Amino acid sequence: MKTSIELKNMYFFAYHGVLEHETIHGNNFSVTLRFSADLSEACISDDIKDTVNYAEVYGLVKEEMAKPSKLIENAAYRILRRVKEAFPEIGRIEVELAKMNPPVAGQMDQSTVIISE
Repeated sequence: MKTSIELKNMYFFAYHGVLEHETIHGNNFSVTLRFSADLSEACISDDIKDTVNYAEVYGLVKEEMAKPSKLIENAAYRILRRVKEAFPEIGRIEVELAKMNPPVAGQMDQSTVIISE
């Protein structure tokens, strides 16, 4: 039985960006992680050891967001690889990383990159 899990809108303040002021002053970011795995044991056992621990996943995302990148594509990819390595039972995974108020010559809520495997 495939189960889908979504950790939606994890908010971080980080220093990702190409421009100097982005690396000095930082910005707000949002990360949504979607993945699927066979978690049929957890559905039956009601035991956290049989599922993907959300707190551990959040911790991995937080660690990767703390490492500055020029591109949000790089940060999103690092998150994807780190989570997949820690939880090999995960099949499909999607990382959506958004930079709030990106530095563009106009008004924009966010710029978002979505990568999946």
